[in-house]
Amino acid sequence: MGALSSYLRDGIVNHVLRNTALTSPATVYLALYTSDPTPAGTGTEVSGNGYARQVVTFTAPVGGATDNAAQVSFPEATGNWGTVTHWGILDAATAGNLLLFGAFTTPKAYSAGDQAIIKANELNITFS
Repeated sequence: MGALSSYLRDGIVNHVLRNTALTSPATVYLALYTSDPTPAGTGTEVSGNGYARQVVTFTAPVGGATDNAAQVSFPEATGNWGTVTHWGILDAATAGNLLLFGAFTTPKAYSAGDQAIIKANELNITFS
């Protein structure tokens, strides 16, 4: 599944209904969160201990649905990341704007030596 952030929701409305440009990011990044990012982007993203957002690409949509086109591998944790419960798609490697977000089916705790890997087609986003 997946939900729109307030930033993207308002951008789409302005683009479609108010003739205001919405620039597509050249690259989007997958982020991991230990709490719900919420539409306002107020969740707690993992930080430190070797963590960094990773580039993610998506398949062409079919019926409003898309998946990550390739495996996304995060760096090995060098310390405790906490329990990852949510994901977010952002338009920058650091800072930037939250675009989409959702919850993982099964939360997972990451500590030193663990590596988060999202296999191809595991991140499913559907618009209806």
